[in-house]
Amino acid sequence: MQVRVIPVVDLLDGVAVHAVRGERSRYRPVASRLCSGSDPVVVARALVDCCAASVLYVADLDGIMRGTPQAGAVALLARELPGVELWLDAGFTDPASALALITQLPDNVTPVFGSETLRADTASYLPHDAVLSLDQRHAMPLGDATLWHDATHWPSRVIVMSLDRVGSFGGPDLATVADIRRRAGNDRTIVGAGGVRNVADLSAAAEAGADAWLIASALHEGSISAQ
Repeated sequence: MQVRVIPVVDLLDGVAVHAVRGERSRYRPVASRLCSGSDPVVVARALVDCCAASVLYVADLDGIMRGTPQAGAVALLARELPGVELWLDAGFTDPASALALITQLPDNVTPVFGSETLRADTASYLPHDAVLSLDQRHAMPLGDATLWHDATHWPSRVIVMSLDRVGSFGGPDLATVADIRRRAGNDRTIVGAGGVRNVADLSAAAEAGADAWLIASALHEGSISAQ
C-alpha cells in the first residue's frame, strides 16, 4: 500500500506561512526550496507540481483563529488550480456556516470540518462525502471530545491532525492513526497530518492504516521529493 501525499498551504494575513507545532502566533512566511517568496498561488503551484497532487489542503488561519475567512484568497487559489480539489479548513462551526462560504467559491473547493471548531451536535448533519478533521494537541482532543469518541457520524474521509507534530520533524503519531483506522473500518479514507520526515515515515503510515498524509515542511525542505 502506498500513502498519497496531500500538500498543505497555511494562509495567514494573505500570505503562505510555515506552520510549526500549532503555535500560530509564531507562524512566519514560508521559505521553500521549491519556490521563491510566500505568495499563496506560487507556493501552492510549486507544491502541487512537486507531488503531481490532485488535492491541496488549505488551512485558512484567519477563519480558524478569528472567524474571518479569506474568501478572496481561497477563490483565487481555486481558480488558479482548476484541476485540483481544495480541502478548505476555515474554522467552520457547522454545515450551514460551511455552505455560506462554499457557495461563494469555485466548485473545486470542499469544506473540512475541524473538531477544534465544529459543534458536536451538528456532526450528524455532515454530508457523507465531507471531510472531518479530528484535531489534537499532545494527544488531547481539541474541541468537543465526543467527535473523537463517537464514530457513528464520521463521514467517508477522516483526517487525524496532530497539531503539536506539524512542522516538527518529530515523527508521525502512528498509534492514533491505527486506532482511528480500527474504529473507522475499511470503507473510510484515513488521512494523517503532522510529523512526517521522510519516505520511511510514509511507509510506516501505510502500515498503520493511513491512505494519505498532509505534508508541507518535508516538501519545502526537500526531505520528501517528487521521486
